[in-house]
Amino acid sequence: MRPGPQFMLQAFSRRLQPLQPGAAACLVLSLVSPAPLWAQVAHSDAQPARSDALPPPGDTAPTPAPAPTPVPVQVAPAAGENRQVEFEANALTYDDNVQTVTASGDVLMRSGDQSVRADNVTWDRTTGQIVATGSIRFVDDDGNQLYTDRLELTDELKAGAMSNLLLAFREGGRLAAVEGRREENGDVVLERAVYSGCAVAAEQNCDRTPSWRITARRVKYDDTEKRIRFEGGYFELFGRRIIPLPGLSIRADGGADSGFLMPDVGLTQSNGVEVRGSYYWRLAPNRDLVVDSYIYTDAVPMISGTFRNLGDKGAYQITGYLTQGSRLQLNSDDPNNPSSRDIRGYFAANGRWQIDRNWSVSGSLRYASDRTFLRRYDISRDDRIRSTINVERIDDDSYLSIAGWATQLLLVQDDQGLVPIALPVIDYRRRVADPLLGGTIELQANTMAITRWEGQDTQRAFTSAQWNMRRYTPLGQEISLTGLVRGDVYHSDGNSASVTDLYRGEEGWQGRGVALAAVDVKWPFVGSFLGGTQILTPRVQVVVSPTIRNLAIPNEDSRAIDLEDSNLFALNRFPGYDRVEDGSRVTYGFDWQADLPGLRIKTVFGQSYRLTDQAPLFPDGTGLSRRLSDFVGRTEVRFRDFVKFTHRYRLDKDNLAVRRNELDASIGSDATYFELGYLRLNRDVDLNFEDLQDREELRVAGRVAFAGNWSVFGSAVVNLTDRQEDPNLIADGFDPLRTRLGFAYADDCLEFGVVWRRDYIELADSRSGNSFRVYFNLRNLGFR
Repeated sequence: MRPGPQFMLQAFSRRLQPLQPGAAACLVLSLVSPAPLWAQVAHSDAQPARSDALPPPGDTAPTPAPAPTPVPVQVAPAAGENRQVEFEANALTYDDNVQTVTASGDVLMRSGDQSVRADNVTWDRTTGQIVATGSIRFVDDDGNQLYTDRLELTDELKAGAMSNLLLAFREGGRLAAVEGRREENGDVVLERAVYSGCAVAAEQNCDRTPSWRITARRVKYDDTEKRIRFEGGYFELFGRRIIPLPGLSIRADGGADSGFLMPDVGLTQSNGVEVRGSYYWRLAPNRDLVVDSYIYTDAVPMISGTFRNLGDKGAYQITGYLTQGSRLQLNSDDPNNPSSRDIRGYFAANGRWQIDRNWSVSGSLRYASDRTFLRRYDISRDDRIRSTINVERIDDDSYLSIAGWATQLLLVQDDQGLVPIALPVIDYRRRVADPLLGGTIELQANTMAITRWEGQDTQRAFTSAQWNMRRYTPLGQEISLTGLVRGDVYHSDGNSASVTDLYRGEEGWQGRGVALAAVDVKWPFVGSFLGGTQILTPRVQVVVSPTIRNLAIPNEDSRAIDLEDSNLFALNRFPGYDRVEDGSRVTYGFDWQADLPGLRIKTVFGQSYRLTDQAPLFPDGTGLSRRLSDFVGRTEVRFRDFVKFTHRYRLDKDNLAVRRNELDASIGSDATYFELGYLRLNRDVDLNFEDLQDREELRVAGRVAFAGNWSVFGSAVVNLTDRQEDPNLIADGFDPLRTRLGFAYADDCLEFGVVWRRDYIELADSRSGNSFRVYFNLRNLGFR
């Protein structure tokens, strides 16, 4: 079972929110507002809007209107308010014998976003009673709709009655009743009512039975407290009465309500049977708090809480977990011999504030008491967690970021003291137009300070200017010209603590100049192909740069280098700024795209050649360590929304051996599908480079829908890496990491299911084995 916090700001799926603004009784109250209109129109003292609108007194024959025309009328439903109401009808008659005014035939009244439509509306001048009959439909300001066949009101709004009514809320809920009435104190009472969050009509407009509903002897709207109360309520599932709901009450405005939430039950290998109980506390319209308690059969109880706040400038969320229990060191191999019994917990907070049109602040703070807490309690499977802060300013031509981040190691056998803390990281960019040659110039200033509790510290600052210009020739070639100059200043100490020699750089102050020029030419050719179109785009790029002082500079952000289709034509194939590819090279390749009816195929393929014979800066196994690089490519196939296929690869330039093979494929619809993912990195790298180890992994997932709303689903992740690929692993070439299998029911208002999962990795007190989870969600009621 996953007690799981929700790190991103979002609404709780379990929160009570059955009826959004304009709930059942509010709809009824809103409906009666236009009633004084008829009194004002029908009185003999009122001047008719058209001369033919009313027949002469004593003439009961209707005078049909040739075309319904909206008639604006001013009414005053409350002191100090003026409302304009428009109405139209096919005929308007006055019967002097019985003192009634009748509007008939597609009667429509509008006031702002509200509207009322009925077959007939009759006002009895003697009794003051107004009766609407036929197919009555009312829409309120929030888009909620009321359907009934008879509505009775007085012109003073002291009483009202309805029969056979249905309320359809904009949020999806529905409330039906045999009859309803509005009492003198403003309360509304519905007799023999039924509520459900399910649609009552299928896609072909056929009637359908809701999967769940709440039946009640009486539903009452309290006009003073603005609440809806159910008397004699029962919860029914698939037509069977399940549990009584005594005292069920909800807010009429659809807001969240304080109260206990549906329990959650699960079973895990680490903690045994788990029961989670929750209480939701609505502190204010823009603030709430959820307190969760966890009871385990094999562990000490745990408590957690999540506080959320939404303000005018932004929002933030704070989550915390706290328990006391035994824990093991990450490298311990004896789960029955705990090393210590401590207070354990986890803290997470995130938020974002938009200060004004340009300035914003965002951040995320995460901290765990120890390395295995999140894994044992199934809160997160991250092997490391990061805390960040970022202040940004963005306008049309400039960008400023003042940021920082820190990382906490969890499931990684490394020394926390060697993990860098980056603070501050300042980046400023401004784009200006080139007044001489055309194009644009981007100016950049960047600085970063990296600190470690143990190990190498590095500070960096640079400024750069990059000029870009794009032109098209009469033959259709696209020519892009680029020029870049940059000046760097570095300072570092403790360099000898870096494990990899190529990453250390020289201790103390170091400087470096960077300059490069590039020309990139694309020439697209368009033609027909198998009843569709195709575009073939050959591409050639030449980049020239003098020798750059790289090895004297510490390498903090340019370590994970690997040639692939995404960086084949990059000006600098190294990530980050600490390493810059120098020398001269030519890169060539092509893009090909075919668009056929329902089918699209895209292919990218290319290679590069270094024109200079200087010693390579790239390590072996990256595909760039020789003058002639490996071949890289990507192929994408998409057939409608049914088949999606992506293949990324790198081929050895000498023997075409596959050095990188990455496959992602999916087939099927949203209801029934199969997904396959495969990755193999066979780069034959030096094992001293920790960022470049070879891996092989298989991922599969699928779902089969049946019987309308039922489905069976599953997934698996398998490590196929063997000891020949990575001697540091204890693996045999087929090592399952985790598997999952479950079945579920889901429709527009109900979702429930059972999930089984098996974890094969055992880390300290996070044990391998089976776990089960049962979930249950009701739309518009907040049960999970």
